[in-house]
Amino acid sequence: MDAQSVPLVRGLLRQALQYLGVVASGIDEVLLALSEACANVVQHAGEHEEYQVDVTIDDHVCRITVLDDGDGFDVAAAAAARPNSPLDGGRGLVLMQALVDRLDFAHTEDGRHGVHLEKQLVTSPRLRLLPT
Repeated sequence: MDAQSVPLVRGLLRQALQYLGVVASGIDEVLLALSEACANVVQHAGEHEEYQVDVTIDDHVCRITVLDDGDGFDVAAAAAARPNSPLDGGRGLVLMQALVDRLDFAHTEDGRHGVHLEKQLVTSPRLRLLPT
């Protein structure tokens, strides 16, 4: 994937969550967290702009992993450096932490960097789309 693919991934994930009857606020939170994770890759991966997004959804949890081949960044230093203004950069980690139930960063065995997001899903039976 590349930067232009973010709207496609967001649209596909939105459709899947709507189909499963996830409440609108939960969908918005998952999509914003996904957008922030992808934006971080585009910003920090340098020349390695391509990345991979894996999504797993079960009845209660949406799990998203975003992997890239970039150099990564120091998560602890980035979390400690709070922006002085809401207009400054550096809000991505704060937003992701606020939007999801679990946020992890890791290096894979093949040297890639990844962010893992988990969000508990709240569904409404009346929101589920019925097959036609």
